[in-house]
Order: sequence, then C-alpha cells, then structure tokens
Amino acid sequence: MIDFFHSFDIAEMATASMILFAVIDIIGAIPIIIGIKQKTGRIYPVRATVVSMVIMVVFLFVGEKILKVVGIDVYSFAVAGSLVLFFMALEMVLGIKLFGDPPDEGDHGPKVHSIVPLAFPIIAGAGTMTSILSLRAEFEALNILAAIIINMVLVLVVLLLTSKIERFLGAVGINVLRKAFGIILLAIAVKLFSSNIQHLFS
Repeated sequence: MIDFFHSFDIAEMATASMILFAVIDIIGAIPIIIGIKQKTGRIYPVRATVVSMVIMVVFLFVGEKILKVVGIDVYSFAVAGSLVLFFMALEMVLGIKLFGDPPDEGDHGPKVHSIVPLAFPIIAGAGTMTSILSLRAEFEALNILAAIIINMVLVLVVLLLTSKIERFLGAVGINVLRKAFGIILLAIAVKLFSSNIQHLFS
C-alpha cells in the first residue's frame, strides 16, 4: 500500500489527465449532450459521472487481467490503442467522420439515457478504455487513477453547465478546442506507438 502511494508522480498524472481529457472530449460532446437533454428533459449529471468513473476504474485495475484471459499482452493492446487514438485525433483535426455514432437506444427515460449513451459510450467509450489500458503500459496505476478522478470532476462541471458553456464558446470556440486537442492527441498516439512497438520485437 505504501509503495502504491509512493508511485505518485505529478508529471505522469498531468500527462494522463491531458490524454484522457482529449479522448473523452467532453467539450466536443456538448452538442450531443444537449441533444440528449432536449430529448429526455434531464440528463442526471451526477449519475452519468459516477457510472463513467466506475467503468474506468474497474477497467484500470482488471482490464489487464481480462486481456491475459484472452491471451493478449498489454504492449500489444497499447499499440492497437495508439492506432485507435491516431484515427480519433484525425477525426478531431480534419473534421472527418471515421467512427459511427452510438446507436439510438429508443424512447427510454432520462435516467437510462444518463447511462446509455451518455456514460457509455460517450464518456467511458471504447477510446477511453483503450487509452486507460495503453496508459497502464506506461504509467503507474495511482497516477492514472488520479487522472480519471480529475477528468470526472471536469465532466461533472461540464454536464452541470452544458448550456452556459455552449453559449460562451460558441460553435467556433468548440471547433478550435477540438482541433487543438486533436493535435495533442495525435502526437501522444505517435509516442505511444513508438514506445510500445519495440517490446513486440524484443
């Protein structure tokens, strides 16, 4: 337990936080969130945030074990994850569509929509899960856990202030943020690929 807390590193936490922020892209998801809110009337920000965080934390600590069950090592997953992040970054930078939207779950109530599709897959989606396991190959679990908590606080704030943020940033502001974080995510994907691909041939 002591070793666990001694592994805390501010630089690792900051880097992991930035990666998760770029992948979750909660600012870019504001139009989707507003659409869900208009459709259901409410989105239950706390419920969506808690469910998202539980999914991420569980995947952080047991995701690697799941991979071992199916015979995949974390380095292979990190390389695959870097490719997913690369194409996600291209979407953000170039404004193109490579991944499909989450399927419409039908005319369910707002509590259901707070979990699907808001908590999963919009916040804690495949890209986020891939990023967490990819980070696990590079960083200590404590630093990633701290990054998850930081991002969930930011997600909660955005969910609570979605309408105000949209009015403040405007369509142009949101688009600029997406492209800026897309470039950062692109560089991170390249670094993640280069640092893990060598382990597959060692």
